[in-house]
Amino acid sequence: MYTDTERCVRAVQSKDARFDGWFFTAVRTTGIYCRPSCPAVPPKVENMTFLPSAAACQQAGYRACKRCRPDSSPGSPEWNARADAVARAMRLIRDGVVDREGVPGLATRLGYSTRQVERQLNAELGAGPLALARAQRAQTARLLIETSGLPMGDVAFAAGFSSIRTFNETVREVYALAPGELRARAAGRRSCPSQPRIPGSISLRLPYRAPLNPDNLFGHLAATAVPGVEEWRAGAYRRTLRLPYGTGVVALTPQPDHVGCQLALTDLRDLTLAISRCRWLLDLDADPEAVDGQLRSDPLLAPLVDKAPGRRVPRTVDAAEFAVRAVLGQQVSTAAARTHAARLVTAYGEPVADPDPEGGLTHLFPSPEALAALAPERLALPRSRRTTLTTLVAALADGSLALGVDSDWEAARARLAALPGFGPWTTEVIAMRALGDPDAFLPSDLGLRKAAAELGLPATPGALTARAAGWRPWRAYAVQYLWATYDHPINHLPV
Repeated sequence: MYTDTERCVRAVQSKDARFDGWFFTAVRTTGIYCRPSCPAVPPKVENMTFLPSAAACQQAGYRACKRCRPDSSPGSPEWNARADAVARAMRLIRDGVVDREGVPGLATRLGYSTRQVERQLNAELGAGPLALARAQRAQTARLLIETSGLPMGDVAFAAGFSSIRTFNETVREVYALAPGELRARAAGRRSCPSQPRIPGSISLRLPYRAPLNPDNLFGHLAATAVPGVEEWRAGAYRRTLRLPYGTGVVALTPQPDHVGCQLALTDLRDLTLAISRCRWLLDLDADPEAVDGQLRSDPLLAPLVDKAPGRRVPRTVDAAEFAVRAVLGQQVSTAAARTHAARLVTAYGEPVADPDPEGGLTHLFPSPEALAALAPERLALPRSRRTTLTTLVAALADGSLALGVDSDWEAARARLAALPGFGPWTTEVIAMRALGDPDAFLPSDLGLRKAAAELGLPATPGALTARAAGWRPWRAYAVQYLWATYDHPINHLPV
């Protein structure tokens, strides 16, 4: 995108918010960088330079604009629509892997040398993994400085900085303001929040590209919620989180121009990863204009898109958890799948305390290691499904099957398909919701076939797959639009 100068100029001159996060505008005469929708008067074309990332701008010596705050724009949708090494690296950096494991850890997860990773990221993003991680730390720090009353020392370590000195230097360099000055400016715009009443609790706003239709997104999460792990209460989806340094509880509330996020963490060092997982869960970095534009090209899908544009794919905060739940949901109702999952949670889940005294969250979903100890005969499942579940759990526990945001989609599909009891439906639903493949497709799904037939689309798996070739690479979103034609709880926000 950023190499198409003419298109970038048009986006900047029209202040088109659809391109926020796709590229950044660096202004040579002022030394600042902006998002395309910056409200300031656009600079002269000859003074603009377009760069692919905030890290590249910062590495080139530009500081963030104080009006449009480009670092707070939604993430680039490109990294969630690709499965190559660069996209996988970006998803891992966003999850804080560089902060926890360093560049060697990132390279090991990708299966490349550190030199190859550095070269590929610099070639495509204009910055290496350390610079990209530094830009993310600066963004997290600014978010905490402006939206919380945490002491600056807590902000520094929660954002991933190794020392307060590095934190202060980075904030000054990126924003041309000291941390205290940033907080004072935020207090001038609105009253600065006080220290959270619940220790470790932080309120944030998660931005997204409009439009966003919350009905099937939050409706699906609420309708399939596992008791004790998830709940819908007071207009918010709440769930427990297993994180590297501790545990957490998140409440996500749909709002007209953002998603409200209330996080209670036992260790603030988990903040960056918790935010990343929440954004991933709600598919907030998607580009609805690109998705809906492609799907509208099919005259039979176009009315569904026009009626309720901006549907997202509801994902998961833990790929291994979702794989287990996908097996439990094979050929049973939503209610039965919840019941099976709840039994596992009660027997093998790790107890947690809900920070909200009125909340109903009691456990983390069991880890693969905990489930590896389960006795198959205690499962109220057919014998074949017990074998499927225990084989899956064993593969997840011993590391022979790794599922996550860094997974190679096709390689993961092949490993899943080799397990007993894993047919195309289970494999594709995991690819769609756990791995985040935007082109995952379930032509054998009964609900999808019924919806297709009612619209006049082919109803047999082979013919439907052939017709869906025109929806690529967004077939997972087409599934959401087709599922939404039914009056099912997954398609409606709870009252």
